[in-house]
Amino acid sequence: MGTPQFPDLGKHCSVEDCKQIDFLPFTCDRCHLVYCLEHRSYIKHHCPKADKKDVTVVICPLCAKGVRLIPDEDPNITWEMHVNTECDPSNYDKVTKKKKCPVPGCREVLTFSNTIKCRDCTLDHCLKHRFGPDHKCPGPKKFDPGFPFMGLLSRSRKESKTNQAPATSSSKWATSFLNAASTVRASAEAGMTKLGSEISQKLQIARDGVGLSSSGGGSNGNAGQVEECPQCGAKFSSVTTLVDHVEKVHERNNQSRVFKMSIDVCPKCSKGFRDPVALVEHVERDHGGTSKA
Repeated sequence: MGTPQFPDLGKHCSVEDCKQIDFLPFTCDRCHLVYCLEHRSYIKHHCPKADKKDVTVVICPLCAKGVRLIPDEDPNITWEMHVNTECDPSNYDKVTKKKKCPVPGCREVLTFSNTIKCRDCTLDHCLKHRFGPDHKCPGPKKFDPGFPFMGLLSRSRKESKTNQAPATSSSKWATSFLNAASTVRASAEAGMTKLGSEISQKLQIARDGVGLSSSGGGSNGNAGQVEECPQCGAKFSSVTTLVDHVEKVHERNNQSRVFKMSIDVCPKCSKGFRDPVALVEHVERDHGGTSKA
C-alpha cells in the first residue's frame, strides 16, 4: 500500500465487501473507522453508533417549547419529565400569538422591519400608523420634572379642564403660586434677619472692647496691642480702627449679599424674574393663566 516515497498513503475501506484502497479516506465521527467515498455515510456502512449524537426535538403542544429526545432513553419518560418539571402552558400564547398593531381595525403583524415605537406614548405601531395623529397618540405621559413649578402648572391645567368655572380654577392656580412665592420670600427675610442680628452682636462686642480699652488703657499700658479682624484677619493698632473697618467693609458686603435675590425662570419662554409674584403675573397675562371672555 502506498508508494516508496509515501508508504502510508491511502487506506482500505472498512466494509468487508469493499476493502477498496482510497488515497483520501473518510473517518467516521461515530465509530471512528475508515471508509471510502461510497461508504462514508452512516446509512451506507450501517454505523452502529449513528444515533448516539442524534438530535431529535419535539415541539410541545402545551407550552410550544422544544423537547429533545435522548437517544438511549424512552421517549415517553423524556416527555413525562418535561411535563412535570418545565412545561408552562402560559408560554404558548407568547410564542404562537403574533404581535399586531394596536390601532383599532389594523391587522398588520409587527415584525422587526415594520415596527416603529412612538416617542410620546412608547407603543409599537406599524409603518402606516407611525405618526401621532394616525394612531391618536395621547401625548407624553410625564412632564419634565426638572423645573420646580411644572407639577403646579400641570395640576392647574387639569383643574381648569374639569372645572366648569374657569375663573375659579385660575384663582386657585394664582393662589397656589402666590403661596409658593410668599414661602420663598419669608425664607429670604428670615435669613436677612438672622444675618443682621449676628452683625449687630459682633459690632456690640467690638464697641464694648473699645470702652474697656479706653478706660483701662492708661493704667495697663497696652498701647502697642494689635487687634485682628475676626472675618478677614486684617490687623489694626486700635479697637476703634477695627470697628470702622467692620462697619465699612464687612457690613456693606453682608447687606449686598442679603439683598441678592435668586432669579425665577418662566417655564414657557425662559424669561427671568427676581420677584415670584411678577412671574405669576407674567404667566397669567402672556401664557393664558386666566381665561378671559
